[in-house]
Amino acid sequence: MKIDGVSIRVGHILEYEGKLWVVLKTMHTQPGKGGAFMQVEMKQIRTGTKTNVRFRSDETVERAQLEQRSSQFLYLDGETLHFMDNETFDQIEVNKNIIDEVKLKFLNEGAKVHLETYNNEVIMIKLPDTMVMEVAECDAVVKNQTASSSYKPAILSNGVKISVPPFIESGEKILVNIENLEYLERAK
Repeated sequence: MKIDGVSIRVGHILEYEGKLWVVLKTMHTQPGKGGAFMQVEMKQIRTGTKTNVRFRSDETVERAQLEQRSSQFLYLDGETLHFMDNETFDQIEVNKNIIDEVKLKFLNEGAKVHLETYNNEVIMIKLPDTMVMEVAECDAVVKNQTASSSYKPAILSNGVKISVPPFIESGEKILVNIENLEYLERAK
């Protein structure tokens, strides 16, 4: 599907120069002279190469149509991630380098994810927006420390470090935003 250069948004997958790119940042600029343009920072999906491209408002670019397959993570075998399609129950093997190292730590057995495919090839793994995690260890609260906007470091059960409010203790379950690794609230 073709879209205008000024319609590009963060997260879009574009076909550009025969390759697939994920949009990381955009900045719309309307100079005093000349036409408006969109400055776009993109990362190539296969190689991880980044580039900056300017798309004028009258230019069009091809937005890739991805299919989402609801799947369940089974296990990691060396460099290969194994998933099961929730509809057909087929097993799908994916190289682990298509997912960020930190996000890989959130893939636990049985986790429900979406595999985004292009021409029947998995190109992205989309984790849930939030997950319930257990705090493995965290620092003790410092007395007389202001409660407002003071956070302390904590390590989750999967080894990921985040900041939590002072009232959170080791062993508690919390809700974590996976995209930016932020504490949201205590798990219910």
